[in-house]
Amino acid sequence: MSIYREYDIRGIFEKELNEKTVTRIGYVLAKRILKYGEYAAVGYDARSHSPILFDYLVAGLNAGGIKVLGMGMVPTPVNYFCNFQEFDGITPVASIMITGSHNPSEYNGFKITINKAPFFGEDIYQLGRDVEAAPIPQSGKPQSTEIDALERYIDFMLKEFKHLKGMKERIVYDCGNGVAGIALPKIFDGLELNTKGIYIEPDGTFPNHHPDPSVEKNLSDIKDLLQKEGDIAFAYDGDADRIAVLTHKNNIKGDQMALLYSMEMDHPTVIGEVKCSQVMYDELERRGAKAVMYKTGHSNLKVKIKELDADLACEVSGHIFFNDRYFGFDDAIYATLRMLELIKDGFNLDAELAKLPQTYSTEEIKVETTESEKFKIMENLKLLLKSPPADFPHIKEIIDVDGVRVIFEKGWGLVRASNTTPVLVTRFESTDKEEAKHYEKVLNNLIKQAKEKI
Repeated sequence: MSIYREYDIRGIFEKELNEKTVTRIGYVLAKRILKYGEYAAVGYDARSHSPILFDYLVAGLNAGGIKVLGMGMVPTPVNYFCNFQEFDGITPVASIMITGSHNPSEYNGFKITINKAPFFGEDIYQLGRDVEAAPIPQSGKPQSTEIDALERYIDFMLKEFKHLKGMKERIVYDCGNGVAGIALPKIFDGLELNTKGIYIEPDGTFPNHHPDPSVEKNLSDIKDLLQKEGDIAFAYDGDADRIAVLTHKNNIKGDQMALLYSMEMDHPTVIGEVKCSQVMYDELERRGAKAVMYKTGHSNLKVKIKELDADLACEVSGHIFFNDRYFGFDDAIYATLRMLELIKDGFNLDAELAKLPQTYSTEEIKVETTESEKFKIMENLKLLLKSPPADFPHIKEIIDVDGVRVIFEKGWGLVRASNTTPVLVTRFESTDKEEAKHYEKVLNNLIKQAKEKI
């Protein structure tokens, strides 16, 4: 059951994701999909075992009554895109992306969309319970119909962003040997942009660096290239649904990107997660936008953006969701083109960021714990915050939409249980560096007390 996570299914190839398990996943998942129709689109990332898992999964889907449209190797956003497209008169009612995202090369997994909505949370946990109880299906040779979803996606981008054609800025980018490399160069070439890319060739062993652009050390090569040959730089995770944007002065985080993107929207509704800077929320409200704080997680934000018909959503880690002129899912390639659009329209990214109030904020700090204890610690922490120690800083407000975000006089501290790993995630921000360190110290002391009470 450990492979069934909050947002997706994820495990180690052969050890956890083997033919027996994956075929049964396909078979049980087929019953969910058949409520809406009989066609599902399936694609996969650059990992060496992804095509093998494709065959296992398709065999199970077929045995359960589903007809499969095979995309081959594609970025995850292309997989999502398929849910809004018709192929020879057929619109798939579900899509499944076989990907390990930014995990190490031995991992793989499945991101699932049914009826244009993410399949996550209790739906995934129940799927897992049903798979455990299901018989091994009688499956034959996997059958699928090939579709060229990638070409359809590239054509869409070339039409949507034809006004970028011939931009003179020097654009450098790092695909991290992930699947961004099979789409981005074609889009850039089609738009006649001045680009230079590194680690473009998909390679599931990730020989140059780990494909996670939210980790600073993975950006060293693209930073070097930017200094020597670029005006703006982009980097991508393994399946191209997360982006890093770099200038000569800034590594622009997801919440800062949201502020930049929203500048060309008329009174937008923007959703952020609990880790986003207070500066983002305050600045959006000051501009006349509506800012909404919600749970971390790409599935949560996709649901919320649809519920509110919001224009934009973001995670600090670089998941950017456009509902303005797009379909409401996270797409690092589309986000790249929207950032280039801002530059084309005359926005100086560094100058705009320089206008924002200066704050000191930590990166995500992880507190190691166990799967069984992390939520108990959170419950104990909430109780302790109701009557904190006498020397604890004044609490203005506690936001518990996802973990606890404690609002102090000059900043905030966040503690939440990760939905994907056995850790608590913390983050701290203040207009005063020493205050941010103080908030970190006092909340960590409270976490220790919460642990001791278990």
